[in-house]
Amino acid sequence: MQAAQQMYEDKLCDPFAAIALLRDGDTIVVPTGVGEPPSLLGALSEARRQFQGIRVAQILAMRKFGYFDQETAHHVRHAALFFGGASRASGQGGWCDFIPNYFSEIPTLIERGLMPSDVVFALASPMNEQGFFALSLGADYTMAAVAKARVVVLECNPNVPFAHGQCHVHISQVSAVVESNEQVLEVGLPTIGPVQEAIGKYVADMIDDGSTLQIGYGGIPDAVVMQLSEKRDLGIHTEMLGDGILTLVESGAVTNRKKTLLPGKMVATFALGSSKLYRFMHHNPMIEMHPSNFTNDPYIAGQNDKLMSINASLQVDLLGQCGSESIGHLPYSGTGGQVDFVRAANRSRGGKSFIVLPATAKDGTISRIVPTLAPGTHATTSKNDVNYVVTEFGVAQLRGKSAKERAQALIAIAHPDFRAELRAAANKMCVF
Repeated sequence: MQAAQQMYEDKLCDPFAAIALLRDGDTIVVPTGVGEPPSLLGALSEARRQFQGIRVAQILAMRKFGYFDQETAHHVRHAALFFGGASRASGQGGWCDFIPNYFSEIPTLIERGLMPSDVVFALASPMNEQGFFALSLGADYTMAAVAKARVVVLECNPNVPFAHGQCHVHISQVSAVVESNEQVLEVGLPTIGPVQEAIGKYVADMIDDGSTLQIGYGGIPDAVVMQLSEKRDLGIHTEMLGDGILTLVESGAVTNRKKTLLPGKMVATFALGSSKLYRFMHHNPMIEMHPSNFTNDPYIAGQNDKLMSINASLQVDLLGQCGSESIGHLPYSGTGGQVDFVRAANRSRGGKSFIVLPATAKDGTISRIVPTLAPGTHATTSKNDVNYVVTEFGVAQLRGKSAKERAQALIAIAHPDFRAELRAAANKMCVF
């Protein structure tokens, strides 16, 4: 402990001293979501004009730091692995880079040198007596980046939980430590309306006791969660640990007893929720945080029997192709872990994958069930992978079905106002 503490004190510095370790042209890898270090990225933003060609690679930026600036993008430029509210405008404006990926494969891209990892900036828990920090809010691809990076800088914050799993970094691996004590960013549950509730009920009715859940972020996946509190012996193997899952633990629905992979453990790769969730994670033996090449690998996740995967989409065509990440050619989000877990559920004994979406958009003026994906749409989950598609009008099961049967099933769950034109389009395409 004494040696580790001495190393800590030797490496302790302020954020501006830490960013002095950067070199022009470096790629800085930052964890998912609230695992981003605000003091370090704030200092980088202030000093961004001192650098040339710095890239910040991250799957979901939460705060719109000063470096999200078109005029200084040649100094520091964001590289999005997934777009969110902070990065979407820059992606659609073309002054932010976009790196297509499967979440499960980002660590491999880093390990093989296909995606640079010169520097890591990450939010971390306080160091324990053995000299380890926990990257509990985002183990994701960051653990792979730590192993490759020239420079690793951790922003140590007492409000970050120390979690179990493959998320620990030793002080000997760290180049510099910065301390902060602001509250970890909180992300509340989305608003759930009658449409989301109706979709959630269809899905919840198809989930049996003893199932293992993967739950994506959004109003509809959370609407499913809120209707599962009466289930028994559910398990969790997911990418995101959120407050919806915490409510299932508190209701007694989640016990993890029936899991076939890591029974008794909830497994995730990042956390996104409230301070209550972060406190719940702290030294909780029920929770393990692992990199995404473990949590999201379809072969590994699919070893859970009765794996239920629940993810949202923006548009589904009559063959079942999902456009879940763009509006036409304009990027909106990213592939994330959707394909990973659809494939994992398909591998799972008794597994089911659900793609959920409202039947319409823009106050009912646009159908989300479409003859073909809009031109330029980034296709996310392929027709060969999609299992169940669910709207507020019902459930369409597509696997094993012909093109004609798929079109019939999808038109049946489209909004009634659009079914006639969808049938006409299907006839024109000779699939009806």
